[in-house]
Amino acid sequence: MESPPLIRPIPSMPIPSPDLETSPSTQNCLQTQCPIQFVLDLLGSKWSILILRELWTQNRRTHELIKALPGISTKTLTSRLRYLEANGLVERKVYPEVPPRVEYTLTAKGQELQPVFTALYRVGQRWLDQETSDCPIKVNDTVNEWPR
Repeated sequence: MESPPLIRPIPSMPIPSPDLETSPSTQNCLQTQCPIQFVLDLLGSKWSILILRELWTQNRRTHELIKALPGISTKTLTSRLRYLEANGLVERKVYPEVPPRVEYTLTAKGQELQPVFTALYRVGQRWLDQETSDCPIKVNDTVNEWPR
C-alpha cells in the first residue's frame, strides 16, 4: 500500500497531527506560505504589537516607548524596533543634533495593520465588558480610522 505524500510545513509552522483530517485548502496552506501565519510571524511578539500600538497616535522616541511599555527592557525594545524597521513597518529618523535625537514612526506598510488593530481593540473591549480603557487607541465607530 502506498503511503500518502508528506506535507512539508513551512518552518515555524506546527506539524499537523497524523490523525487529523485536513481539507484540501488546509493542505494547500501548509504547502505554501499562509498569509495569516506570515503576518503573525512578522509581528513576532507581544512587544511588537504593543510598540506598533504606541506608534498609532504619534511618533515616539525610545525613552517615551520605554515609559509607555512597563516591563520592556531597553535591549528588547531596541531589538523589536530594529526588526520592525527591517520589515518596513517602522521608520527610524535620526536628527543631526547634539545629543542625537531618534524618533520612530509607522510607515505606510505599518499603517495597513489598522483594521487588524481595530478588530483586536473591539474584541478585547467586548471580552473585557468595558466601555473605556487606558489603551491609547480610540476607535471612531463612525469612521474606521484612528486619529494620527
